[in-house]
Amino acid sequence: MLFWHVPAPNEALLISGSKRQAQDTQFRIVTGHGSFVMPIKQKARILSLALREAEIAEDCVTQQGIRLTVRAVTVFKVGDDSVSIANAARRFLAEQARMEELVGRIFAGHLRSIIGGLTVEQIIRERDRVAQEVKAGSHNEMEKLGIVVDALQIQEIEDATGYVTNLAAPHAAAVASQARIAQARADQEAAEREQEAMALKAQYERDTAIKRAGFVAETEQANARAAQAGPLAQAKASQEVIAEQTALAQRQAELAAQRLEAEVRRPADAEAYRLRALAEAQRDRAKFEAEGEAYRRTTLATAEAQAARVQADGAAYAERTTAEAQAAANSVRADSLRDGAQELIAANRVVENLPALVEAAAQGIAGSNLTILNGSEGVSQVAAGIVGQGLAILDVLKRATPKGSPEPQAAQPSQASQASQASQVVEVREEGRPGAVERPSQG
Repeated sequence: MLFWHVPAPNEALLISGSKRQAQDTQFRIVTGHGSFVMPIKQKARILSLALREAEIAEDCVTQQGIRLTVRAVTVFKVGDDSVSIANAARRFLAEQARMEELVGRIFAGHLRSIIGGLTVEQIIRERDRVAQEVKAGSHNEMEKLGIVVDALQIQEIEDATGYVTNLAAPHAAAVASQARIAQARADQEAAEREQEAMALKAQYERDTAIKRAGFVAETEQANARAAQAGPLAQAKASQEVIAEQTALAQRQAELAAQRLEAEVRRPADAEAYRLRALAEAQRDRAKFEAEGEAYRRTTLATAEAQAARVQADGAAYAERTTAEAQAAANSVRADSLRDGAQELIAANRVVENLPALVEAAAQGIAGSNLTILNGSEGVSQVAAGIVGQGLAILDVLKRATPKGSPEPQAAQPSQASQASQASQVVEVREEGRPGAVERPSQG
């Protein structure tokens, strides 16, 4: 509407010409809502309540007499209360564009005054203090102007004489030294990091190459396995077939072996056992025969030797006995011849033929195929028996002679001994007939 005015949120509507007054002012202040303004009768003006900024650049002299150029900035605005708006409206409504300049000058005066009581070091180190003192010093003036200072900040302090530069020179040198040291350390660390990074890079490249080679090898192995899958499967199938064939051949071989064992080996073993038993029997038989033959030959040789010895003994004994008998016979014959006995003559003849008989008996014994088991004693007994028989005949003849004829005394003991010896049992075994026994006749 043409007569209805509404101020912005950062504006204050000042209506003058109305008799109604809300404050102790000649105009009405409207903020935050609209108001009807009578044309021609009333006049409405807008006062900006927005934030404003004023830059301050003032040459100041410190307590030490050092000239400094201080640059600061202040942020301010018109107060929101009616008193502040009324004070600001009275002073800056027509010159709102110069409000920053005017406020800046006021702050510059207070800043110059505050810095004149401080040293350079205090100004540099206590900027907030300077700002607070400036704000406190200008508070009454700003309140009268209806301005509220939100912030005051000292931005820069310039020293045309080089005091600040010289003041900061040692620290700057130390800082520069520390900066160089820090730079050297940083360079060293950077070099070490770079070396570590290069080493890690080389290690990474090596690991990458190894992994790549491993991957390539695995790929090649996979390709090789894939390429060999078919032949391997075929080879496994062939291997299984060969294994089955081998098992079948083994079973056939075992069957053939069992059959050979049953049909050939066991009969052959039995035949070999039979032949071996026969050979052992033949060997034992030949051994027994050889032993028997050797025993027979040994026994025969022994018998022959014994027979020869018996023959010799018999011959000697016969000669001795014959001589004795012949002596006795000669005596008896002389007596007989003297007495004319015919029996003695006959006996004398027997005695004369007795050596021939003994010799014939000895030859018969020597030429006979007999084995005398009683040794030389048996042979002697045989010869003695023969001779004893002759002597017994002679003794019978002598007993048959008449009394008064002399008896041969020397031949009696010998004849009794020969008779007792002839009565002994002599066991004779014919060769080739074991067990056959012959006993000499008693007369």
